[in-house]
Amino acid sequence: MTDDVLDELFAVIEDRKANLPEDSYTASLFTHEKGENAVLEKIGEETTELLLAAKDDDREELVHESADIVYHLLVVLAMNDVDLSDLRAELRER
Repeated sequence: MTDDVLDELFAVIEDRKANLPEDSYTASLFTHEKGENAVLEKIGEETTELLLAAKDDDREELVHESADIVYHLLVVLAMNDVDLSDLRAELRER
């Protein structure tokens, strides 16, 4: 394991993608025929909730919804074979 929670989470997501354990929500996103659409819809839903939390100055909910968005974003990256290092490189360039 690493000290970076994003690296740890992405490694778990990649493991779920490779091994598809039956009792895993993450694995179900990779096996469901509408998996990518479901994840993209979830990102949209969570983004709306994040905006409302920010508007309402609800720090706890803002953090919670941000975590949901980051998780689902990492799933989309894994679905599209984009490595976390690619995202880091893009952020560095900006």
